[in-house]
Amino acid sequence: MPATAASDGTQIAYDVFGRPDGEPLLLVHGLGADARGWIMQRRALAARFRCIAVDNRGVGRSDRPPGPYEIETMATDALAALDAAGVASAHVLGASMGGIISQAIAVRHPERVRSLVLACTACQHQPWRRDLLAEWAEQAVTVGMPELVRRNLRWLVGPRSLRRLWPAISILGPLAMSVPAHAFVAQLEGILAMDDSLRGELAGVDVPALVLVGSQDVLTTLGDSEEVASLIPGAELAVVRGGAHLFMVEHAREFNRTVLDFLDRAARPVDQAADRLAG
Repeated sequence: MPATAASDGTQIAYDVFGRPDGEPLLLVHGLGADARGWIMQRRALAARFRCIAVDNRGVGRSDRPPGPYEIETMATDALAALDAAGVASAHVLGASMGGIISQAIAVRHPERVRSLVLACTACQHQPWRRDLLAEWAEQAVTVGMPELVRRNLRWLVGPRSLRRLWPAISILGPLAMSVPAHAFVAQLEGILAMDDSLRGELAGVDVPALVLVGSQDVLTTLGDSEEVASLIPGAELAVVRGGAHLFMVEHAREFNRTVLDFLDRAARPVDQAADRLAG
């Protein structure tokens, strides 16, 4: 798995897979998750795209420097991975915290984004969610990551899926138990430090956008996604019925179908423009 140096020297690991001649697709996962979190999407996305899946700082094979890890910093980390892969612009798919990072990329670096998919994410703090994340940071230090995961899976997985998907969730979930507590807390601190200025800039996003949410997501709710979609001009909103926060695992087939349908339509104008130039 290659790595590249971020602006502060932190090594950022990334995985490249899929069609070498496909349009580039940047994948940015959420809190505590690394590129392995896309395992249920790899085959479907790889058939159409050249995928660059980044390990955010603090997780996977990326370095774990002292925190906090600000959202803007993690956005530039992801762009460093694109640079290392030789990609000037890409379709961008971000989930949860990765969705916030992807919003920052689209707002601050619009020339790097061909289209935008934002899954199970939000654009502003809610008091109850801020309190919950602060509690998670405290639990990570006081009781450890395995116990934190055990206590809080109800925020991530629907009750019907919990038993059936536990082996996958223990590896793939945003609160993967292998993440060091200090790195998990550093990511949380970055989320908690974020103000709502990003929300006010979403109106400037000028690429095709899809906002995707599970109907049973109690962490980043349907209301959060409705708000994000309402702020991005022309954005589509898709709801996966029965899906909770980890709906890319719980309902992978529907998630993949919805994302690929959108990306196929978003990529087609680029393909047609290339065909005209070639002709």
